[in-house]
Amino acid sequence: MVQLSARLKTFTLRPDPVHGVSGSLTYAEKLRRHLPWITLVCALLVVGVTDIKFLSPENLLNLATDVVPLLIMAVGMTLVIYIGSIDLSSQSVANMATVLATVTLPVAGAASALVVMAAGLLFGAVSGIVTTRLKVPSFIATLAVGGIALSVAQYVSGQQALHMDAGQRNHAFGWMQGSTAGIPHELVLALVIVGVAWFIQNRMTAGRVLKAIGTGEPVAVASGIRVERYKILAFALSGMFAAIAGLMFSVKLSGGSPTLAEGFLLPAIVAVLVGGTPLTGGVGGVMNTLIGTMIVAVVRASMLYLNIPATGQQIFFGLVLIVAIATTIDRSKMRIVK
Repeated sequence: MVQLSARLKTFTLRPDPVHGVSGSLTYAEKLRRHLPWITLVCALLVVGVTDIKFLSPENLLNLATDVVPLLIMAVGMTLVIYIGSIDLSSQSVANMATVLATVTLPVAGAASALVVMAAGLLFGAVSGIVTTRLKVPSFIATLAVGGIALSVAQYVSGQQALHMDAGQRNHAFGWMQGSTAGIPHELVLALVIVGVAWFIQNRMTAGRVLKAIGTGEPVAVASGIRVERYKILAFALSGMFAAIAGLMFSVKLSGGSPTLAEGFLLPAIVAVLVGGTPLTGGVGGVMNTLIGTMIVAVVRASMLYLNIPATGQQIFFGLVLIVAIATTIDRSKMRIVK
């Protein structure tokens, strides 16, 4: 039972497995909770049967490292989907971040990371403000903001690929490319970011409010919570995480481009939904997305084993997205679909 209170009013969310609040669960609902990690284990075993080397610790570590930017982008998106919204600007913000990181590196050095994060935070906050204050649906608001971010990237880059000076990159961000005890630093950084997001979701008031919004926004509003403020925070954090993902793209590939992170939006959304955070929000969270991202990584790796081209991968993820939405969405919150 979850209580939301403000001033003299107290509203209670009764146990309801549909809304993700603890209560008696049916067998199917209990199975759904464990479905992400079961899917991950099954995917690993299926690919491992074709090539036993795939399951080696070294290969699994490389697999996890390869999807670090995707994981960070998906974690940020999780906070928005958790409240029942969507962020379609993440890919464009990441692209913009690669350009800004490359351009500001010679002037600001390591501080270029702060410039990139601030830009992502700003664009995310704008998405939140347009959604909450102007009452524009989140998919339209973030699509528009993503278009603005893309235009900024094209203008700053002159619509061409930019390259970082190797010496300057190594001086400012060389630590990202190293490893300790065989564990890449970029993977450690990603896990730290996941930990921070988990702490926000589970140990801070903001996280509890985000869950309340996703579970039942009208109840949260009626309890006196400043819902708009927290929704803007979710979008702002999503933008910042997308920018961090872009920064890691830029450092890894030693440059920036308005299209460098192209093709990552769909897998990021799939990672969130397959992990168990439905579009209607209130259920799932950051750790689910960690599992969902690994599922995406294993599926992508298996496609490479089968020599499936990039276009085929996008078709597959599109189909997976439809299935994930259809099987996880809470239809009690959507009486009519338009």
